[in-house]
Amino acid sequence: MKKTALAVIMGAVVASGCTVRVADMTVGSTKNYNINSAKFVKGKRVTGEDTYPVILFPLGIPNVKTAMDNAIEQDKCAVGLTDVVVSQLNHSFLVGTIGYRIEGDLIIDATQPGCDRRA
Repeated sequence: MKKTALAVIMGAVVASGCTVRVADMTVGSTKNYNINSAKFVKGKRVTGEDTYPVILFPLGIPNVKTAMDNAIEQDKCAVGLTDVVVSQLNHSFLVGTIGYRIEGDLIIDATQPGCDRRA
């Protein structure tokens, strides 16, 4: 009985983790673009992550900029995100992953070369 209880507790500890909402932003970007462009189009909702494995200690340092770049670069015409949610991922206890997740709607700049089809 004690071994079963110990196994259940250890399983819960190893599988535990949490995702914490860090920020909500109306607009966010890591790219340089003309904010006065008159041809912005709202694109699809995307998610970008930057995560690293943990085996006793983290095997890298996650970065919010990398996570946002991963989300924005899903469309070559995108210059930013709107309705942005930034979350910190802490899914580790001795082993697991840590990182950041960025979710938002793409901001498409139709004035960029090859992007006029979206206007």
